[in-house]
Amino acid sequence: MLGRAEPGRLTILIVPKLTDVPKRILIGRALRSDRLGETLLPKRIALPVFASDPLSSVAYAPGEVLLVLSIAGASAYHFSPWIALAVVVLMFTVVASYRQNVHAYPSGGGDYEVANTNLGPKAGLTVASALLVDYVLTVAVSISSGVENLGSAIPFVIENKVLCAIGIIVILTLMNLRGVRESGKLFAFPTYVFVTGVFIMIVWGAYRGLVLDDTMHAPTAHFEIKAEESGLAGFALVFLLLRAFSSGCAALTGVEAISNGVPAFRKPKSRNAATTLALMGTLAVTMFCGIIGLALATDVKMAEFPGRDLLRDGVPVGEGYVQNPVITQVAAAVFGADTFFFVLLAAATALVLFLAANTAYNGFPLLGSILAQDRYLPRQLHTRGDRLAFSNGIVLLAGAAILLVWLYGADSTKLIQLYIVGVFVSFTLSQTGMVRHWNRHLRTERDRSKRRHMIRSRAINAFGAFFTGLVLIVVLATKFTHGAWVALLGMVIFYGTMSAIRRHYDRVSEEIAAAEAPGPDSVRPSRVHTIVLVSKVHKPTLRALAFAKLTRSDRLEALSINVDPAETKQLREEWERRGINVPLKILDSPYREITRPVIEYVKGLRTENPRDVVSIFIPEYVVGRWYEQVLHNQSALRLKGRLLFSPGVMVTSVPYQLESSEVAKKRARRRAEWSAPGSVRRGPVDTRPGKEPTGKS
Repeated sequence: MLGRAEPGRLTILIVPKLTDVPKRILIGRALRSDRLGETLLPKRIALPVFASDPLSSVAYAPGEVLLVLSIAGASAYHFSPWIALAVVVLMFTVVASYRQNVHAYPSGGGDYEVANTNLGPKAGLTVASALLVDYVLTVAVSISSGVENLGSAIPFVIENKVLCAIGIIVILTLMNLRGVRESGKLFAFPTYVFVTGVFIMIVWGAYRGLVLDDTMHAPTAHFEIKAEESGLAGFALVFLLLRAFSSGCAALTGVEAISNGVPAFRKPKSRNAATTLALMGTLAVTMFCGIIGLALATDVKMAEFPGRDLLRDGVPVGEGYVQNPVITQVAAAVFGADTFFFVLLAAATALVLFLAANTAYNGFPLLGSILAQDRYLPRQLHTRGDRLAFSNGIVLLAGAAILLVWLYGADSTKLIQLYIVGVFVSFTLSQTGMVRHWNRHLRTERDRSKRRHMIRSRAINAFGAFFTGLVLIVVLATKFTHGAWVALLGMVIFYGTMSAIRRHYDRVSEEIAAAEAPGPDSVRPSRVHTIVLVSKVHKPTLRALAFAKLTRSDRLEALSINVDPAETKQLREEWERRGINVPLKILDSPYREITRPVIEYVKGLRTENPRDVVSIFIPEYVVGRWYEQVLHNQSALRLKGRLLFSPGVMVTSVPYQLESSEVAKKRARRRAEWSAPGSVRRGPVDTRPGKEPTGKS
């Protein structure tokens, strides 16, 4: 039998896929497109959704500062308050700068839109590449750090941390596929418990130390640190401090996610986003400074290689020693180990580190959707799923993060060296773009009050561009050989891939654009030559012949390939016996091929009459079970694949439903009953000039 069911229909009928019952249990019922407004977030939910990354980074950023300073020994810890102060100044600078961004560009493009509009497409694509890499790293670092925190209490987790990390990524992916609002509700409680717990720890620790004059000791207070490079001075000391500062800047990751997520806020969107930014910055710097201060007060000791460099009574603690994070050690000193508040904070810390990845789960798909609109990424990334989330972007992010976790063994210390490079690239270019934005508006604005506001905003963005650019240089200088080059390589790969995708879309758009004057594709063909492919005289063949006759083409013939003389003779005799009034042409195939003789015959027809169109009808079986598809329709699949590359050739499939197709029909009917009526898988159509409508094709 020549033929195969029409591709779109067969996909529904016979390809096995996730059944709707488990799908609805995992991600919920599909939502109508007109319910998109119901998914918008109030500030109390938007804070944990978009700010969980910078808020949770206080669980590991202080530790990274102390780890770097430990290279020079415990005596270098007295520099940590100054490093914390520099991080605070940088945080407030970035927050103030991004408050200008969300008011000027509320459409959700964030850094990408700012750089693309004001600095050009290349700068915009550089920012997009940096952010995409950083979002993937956010998931990998947050999950790995959370597994390590949880592993300090549950040995099984640390013994199988790669498997546990991948499992948690899968769970987070399913939660986000349920929609932004639903995932935000789930994440809000643990985030607020964590923030509350840290503030209670800071206040109680300060009260014990300053008012009660209690002496608090961390579990590592009595350890000594074997300095890798003792007595550092001059340039070596400055380089070490800069490296510690760049590690502390991990507290700033995720700040840009709010500017990318402005469309997800309730109205007034820009004001709510700006308020959330300010609240996030205040909470993050307070917790960061508080933990650094308590770490010094409780004499926490950290080392990059604890088994070798941490000494107990002058003897290394050994490779079996598990170094707990700074926040866990501080909590043990302030609350006491195994107390209720200690356990609560430890559990909330581990959970919020897992949920910190949610910042990336919201930022990456939104940015991917915008890039897909601008034709830098596949259009499927602009498609909203059942729950009106950008499901394809969520799945792509999860896959990339799982790959990183597997490659780096879920080791947060290794992964964090790749971190923050991308985010400071986007910070710097975005703030530079905002300076040009204000310069452009100041040239035309005449209102004095508005000009004063613009000048003040420009000054904030200019200082932000200078400061973040300086930090970018520091980060590159101090982290490049420690793994930052991998992040830069990822940015280059993303940049090259997106550029290639854009060139492809542009080339296709130019090729298929309708010309003003009638071209060869719009000119009516001289004649239509219709061919019906047959192998035997049976119901599918007779149906295909009947449909072909209805087209009333200029010439109609049946075509069969002679691969078995006995079968061909039987076909000819049956054709004549039935008196079918359609000429039957037999093509010999001495090498028993089917595809090549048909292709060559069609090419010959086109060569003889270039203005003729050849229309080919292919009978097909429609089956209901996957193994039946293997037994039928394979010749037609190959033939269709070849005919796609033949200009002036049209292929029509004529389906014939076998009894087994009823099985697939019932299966499809059950799926339809579970689907919400009117569900739409498209993102909003971009009607801007020069943009193609996008969505699921």
